[in-house]
Amino acid sequence: MTTYWCELAWLGDPAGAVARNVAITVVGDRITTVTADVTTAVPGAHRLAGLTLPGMANAHSHAFHRALRGRTHGEIGSFWTWRDRMYELAHRLDPDTYHSLATATFAEMVLAGFTCVGEFHYLHHDLKGKPYADPNAMGQAILDAAATAGIRLTLLDTCYLQAGMAVARKPQRLSPTQRRFSDGDAEAWAARVDELQASETALIGAAIHSVRSVDPPSMSLIAAWAEGRSAPLHAHVSEQQVENEQCQAVSGFTPTELLARHDVLGQRFTAVHATHVTDSDVTALASSGSMCCLCPTTERDLADGIGPTAAFREANVSMCIGTDSHAVIDPFEETRAVELDERLSSMLRGTHRPAELLTMAAAAGYRSLGWHDGGRIAVGALADLTTIALTSPRLAGTDPEAAAASVLFAGAAADVHHVVVGGRVIVADGVHGTVDVAAELDRSIRGVWA
Repeated sequence: MTTYWCELAWLGDPAGAVARNVAITVVGDRITTVTADVTTAVPGAHRLAGLTLPGMANAHSHAFHRALRGRTHGEIGSFWTWRDRMYELAHRLDPDTYHSLATATFAEMVLAGFTCVGEFHYLHHDLKGKPYADPNAMGQAILDAAATAGIRLTLLDTCYLQAGMAVARKPQRLSPTQRRFSDGDAEAWAARVDELQASETALIGAAIHSVRSVDPPSMSLIAAWAEGRSAPLHAHVSEQQVENEQCQAVSGFTPTELLARHDVLGQRFTAVHATHVTDSDVTALASSGSMCCLCPTTERDLADGIGPTAAFREANVSMCIGTDSHAVIDPFEETRAVELDERLSSMLRGTHRPAELLTMAAAAGYRSLGWHDGGRIAVGALADLTTIALTSPRLAGTDPEAAAASVLFAGAAADVHHVVVGGRVIVADGVHGTVDVAAELDRSIRGVWA
């Protein structure tokens, strides 16, 4: 048994209020007791100064995109021109280089306060599009990297079959780089993914890359695979307006409507981005119990647009966050952007209140990734905790009564000083316990581009 004594902790209060002097006991990977107002020192307890939050979930990640940071952001263009640079990067990776890069990227996430990640994984095969000797070598590299970095993982193994929606029933041919992403058909994808093994800290889920990359019958097969294994299912949805236009022209439906017609929507499903959805799309997501994952720092970096988060809130569509292309890795920047971008769009403050934002960052993200007992500080929940120091220039002078709002709107990844995943201390005093994060990032990224 381990006890943590938290100076301040958010225990899920819907008004965003925090509790003081909170003792949390942990046995194995679970929280067994949570007691507030413990003013007497607990013998042997680990003291966590500052504000302790439930561990936060990065529900949408492409780990290899981390190597693009600083190499694409100053360019003129669009999502589609950026994608060419991403394909160039994808062509440089093999299982060994991917393992190094993913380990460093996941360690950066933990250092920033993330305790769980959903890796939207579509870089499967060799440079010629042929399976490695182990067809899951790239997926296994991701699983091993997460274990080394100490982060909880859902590997969202992604089906990717065509370069664009079929015209006159003819699918668009894959480019040489895209052939690395494809198993040829959904049956082969399913057979390969069935060989992946979950663990105590890793789940196996599924993803449909997008409506342009997977044909409708294959969507149905993937959805059935996920349903049969009680696995989470994600897809990129309406990230770009041209995606909507092409889908309407080819199928007569919006991407959300097309996914609904092929049994993809449901309580296991998360629509990633959902930036350019219609009112009827929002209704369909809400009525099916689907979720949405917002990635504001990537959406603004790629000039995607601002998603209709007020409409999602009004319709009771649960939202979570992801760092996607890793333009930055910072759960506070990602989460506050949901509210701040909505302010720019609506010219109204306070659509998403602090407690709602914290739920997006924690419990909702965990649920999207299939970890239904995570993202909360409560008895029986997974013992995943993130503690933020309140002593930096950004947070000095924080009013304890408003600590949650202060951290959300002024805090940064650099303020995280203690992270626990599954009852294990991964970050202490702002230092990752097993990975020299800056050195490993520098080494792995320089190696990729050499």
